[in-house]
This record gives sequence, C-alpha cells and structure tokens, in this order.
Amino acid sequence: MEADGFVRKRRMTAENAGSDAGVAGASAGAEVRWFGGRFWGVSESIVNSLTPRIGGESQLQRVDAVCAPQDALTEDSEPDYEGLPQGASTSTHMLAGAVAGIMEHCVMFPVDCVKTRMQSLQPDPAARYKNVMDALRRIVAAEGVWRPLRGLNATAVGAGPAHALYFATYEKLKRTLSDTIHPGANSHLANGAAGCVATLLHDAAMNPAEVVKQRMQMYKSPYRGVLDCVRTVWQREGPAAFYRSYATQLTMNVPFQALHFMTYEHLQEQLNPHRLYNPSSHMLSGALAGAIAAAATTPLDVCKTLLNTQEFHTLRSPGQKQGAHIRISGLLHAFRTVYRLGGLQGFFRGVQARVIYQMPSTAISWSVYEFFKYGLTKHQHNNMKVQHMKAEV
Repeated sequence: MEADGFVRKRRMTAENAGSDAGVAGASAGAEVRWFGGRFWGVSESIVNSLTPRIGGESQLQRVDAVCAPQDALTEDSEPDYEGLPQGASTSTHMLAGAVAGIMEHCVMFPVDCVKTRMQSLQPDPAARYKNVMDALRRIVAAEGVWRPLRGLNATAVGAGPAHALYFATYEKLKRTLSDTIHPGANSHLANGAAGCVATLLHDAAMNPAEVVKQRMQMYKSPYRGVLDCVRTVWQREGPAAFYRSYATQLTMNVPFQALHFMTYEHLQEQLNPHRLYNPSSHMLSGALAGAIAAAATTPLDVCKTLLNTQEFHTLRSPGQKQGAHIRISGLLHAFRTVYRLGGLQGFFRGVQARVIYQMPSTAISWSVYEFFKYGLTKHQHNNMKVQHMKAEV
C-alpha cells in the first residue's frame, strides 16, 4: 500500500508540474514514474525468489565448522560473511549486484547527463557550461526540471542484468584465481583479471543502453523517448550502431575496472583487514577507487561519447554540403577527431564531471552491494543453523 501511495504521489506531482513542460520533460517524467512503479512492484517478489536456499548436509557441516570455535555466538551476532558457506552465492551476488547497479546509475543520473553534455566537442553556445553545478542549474532553468533524467529507464533496464553478471562473474573468478595464484590469501593479479573478464559481460549487456541514454542526454536531442530513439537508430544506422562503441568501451573499461577492483581490494586490506561488514570502509574504498580509475581513463571516455552520440553537426567538414556529415567508425578515427577539434586538452573534456560522477557512484555501488550480500548471506547462515538444530532434535 505504501508503495502504491508513493507511486501515485509521484505521478500527481509530475502531472501538477505543468502541462507546458515540453516533450523532453514529459518523456523524462514518464520514465521516472515507469521505473518507480516497476521497482516497487517487483522488489518483494525478486527478494523472495532469489533469497539463498537452505543448503544440504555438506553445507551444514561447513556451518558447524565456522561456528564451532565460537560457542558463545548468539543468533544476534554478526557473522563474517566472507567465511560463510557459498551454497547459493551466485544468486546472492546477482541479486545484490543488480540492486547496486540500478541504485548507482539512477541516483547519479543527473550528473551523468552533465558529463555527456560537457564531453561534447563543439557544443551549442546555449550548452556551454562552466562546471557541474552551473550545468545542472542551466539545464533545469532552460529545459525543465525533468530534463536531466531523460533516458533514465533505458539505463535502469540495462543496469540490472549488466551488474548482476558483473558482480557474479567477479566474485566467482576472484576466488578461483586467488586459490590458484596465491592460495589462502588475496591476490591483486586475480582481482584485476577477474574484473577484466567481468567487464566483458557487463559491457555486452550495457552498451546498447549507453547508446540510447547518451543520445537522449545530448542538447536538443531529436528523440521523443527511448522507444523512438531505439527505432530511429535501428532504421537509419542499423543494429550495429548499438555496438559501435563496444571496442572503445572495452578499451576504456578493462583498464578502468582492473584499476578499480585492485584499488578497492587493496584499500579493503588496509581499512577492513578482517573483511567484516563495515559500511564506512566500503564507501571510502569505493569512492577512492572510482575517482582514481575515472581520472586515468577520461580520454577513452571522451572517444566513447563521440562514438555513441555521433555529433553530426559538429563533424561536418567545411567543404561538405549542408546535409552531409562524417560518421565516426572506430577508436582511431575518434582519437584523430578529438585531437583535430580539441587538441590534447580535448581528451580531458568533462574530467571534473566524470570524477564527481564516479566517486559517489562507486561508493553507492559497493556499499549497496556489500549490504545486500551481507544481509542475504546472514539470512542463509541463520536458516542453516535453525535447520541443523531441528535435525539434531
């Protein structure tokens, strides 16, 4: 009932904001209401269906092994979830990762919109911004309060499965490779390699959503909504357009995620050596890891944005007719175009917005992921203890 009331309240607020908000504002408002309704409507069923199942006898024995040295441990004690049984770890990691990814992208979406605008090579005079706050203020004042949220539902749809694959793959490979490279201890090489492989799956699921999102974020975007954008891109440029930046995305995200995971795990060793559930350490480690990786990979992000948006009005050559345009077809072409139009400085357009976006984004992602991972694993742990006690009776 509370969820339905929340959705109705948001709908009434959006409708009362004014009927003259324009196509972009109406589209973004509908996307927010769409996402809110879906999220509240299915969250309970997802949690119930993906809650880790009670394990078999071998898992109960592992619980005994974990709990045996701590006879004084009560049901309210905080278990070390890194050492708990992993009977349903894949579903736990996938659910926690999906929620973390959706939260990360949706909370930080307005800043992501600003980043896309600021990475434009030759923006319209009305879309030249001094900094992140100036951009947000001017976008809201000139284009409506909902404009920075346009494309949100495309991101939410892509972020869920992409981050589910991302975290589940990372956790599985991290353990497997660490046991091979450095048995019984953390391996930075294993963390980096696991992050690289996880990125391949994440970007394969997320890249089409990125294309749609960034085209809708651009100044004077011609698309009425997400479906209109998908249909128009498919008809005019073909399905390959949704993966035109995939190679660049991987070229950027593989080093980004390798550096991100290695930094996060290293900071966790320093701040949280026993790997207990510690929200402050997860947030601080995630924020610092995201900032370092974001700053180092900004040039590739600028090229990725150019490949996704295909700034036709910017890329027209002086000798071409008014209707003609150049199509950026690959990473090297994007690099040459950025250098030709902006010089070396052009590769760091939007670096401030990118770092400001990534710091809270990765902090949110890791803290939400670790929270759900801890809660689901503790629930599994307690269920196994209850079942074992019943079996003994």
